[in-house]
Amino acid sequence: MLFQKTSTRTNLSFQSGINQMGGYSVAMDWDSSNFSISPIQYEAQYASRNCDMIMARLKKHSDLLELAKYSKVPVINGCCDKYHPCQALADLMTVYEISGTFTGITITYVGIHNNVANSLTAGCTTLGIKLLLVTPIINTPSWDEELMRTAYASGHVENLNNLSEAVSRSNFVYTDTWVDMEFFRESHYQDEKNRRIEQMLPFQLNRKTLQGHSPYIMHDMPIHPGYEIEEELIETDRSVIYQQAENRMHVQKSLLLYLLAQ
Repeated sequence: MLFQKTSTRTNLSFQSGINQMGGYSVAMDWDSSNFSISPIQYEAQYASRNCDMIMARLKKHSDLLELAKYSKVPVINGCCDKYHPCQALADLMTVYEISGTFTGITITYVGIHNNVANSLTAGCTTLGIKLLLVTPIINTPSWDEELMRTAYASGHVENLNNLSEAVSRSNFVYTDTWVDMEFFRESHYQDEKNRRIEQMLPFQLNRKTLQGHSPYIMHDMPIHPGYEIEEELIETDRSVIYQQAENRMHVQKSLLLYLLAQ
């Protein structure tokens, strides 16, 4: 497990998952290893000789592709600036656990169009789930023109400007942080952080924006209460946030088994 970004869920869920199945994990910090001072291609070729799989949580998608290119074993994207596929697997498992089907399901994603939005878009397009995107701000490094072109063409993904309208059509409403975790407390990012907060506050998930509707509430965590979601909604009986987080381990165990069988 190679970490360039901090982690709670990815770290704990992959460690717990592989340990429960009789394997073991080795956690390596990018900045404390020679990945930080040597070209990825050389470190990847060595590291992959010591394991059966690599899970990498990196800042740049291009670095993840470089790692996968030179690794001799499968590489799992544990999160990058463009995608968060393991999170989407857990999201979709949660939807299925609650609904018993993907047919006729509508999910609203409200927040910044980021890596989480991309992977959720890919999953919903694949499974035929209706996804309503309420995303006033786009993280430029996250934008995937080809993915979104395919998603819109499928008819399963739609952009809306009005959160209340989206909520009224949805079984699930999903939100995420407005500021990437690596920038949340960085002084150089404060101006951008303040700009985002000002622009996004009308799109906060709260009782007012729900307007009496009661969809299931989703969030991939970590949560910043008072920003993207009001604290009261996190612990309501319609919140499936912790179930969603727990499912990271279960879907990743399936993913690990699948890759080991290849």
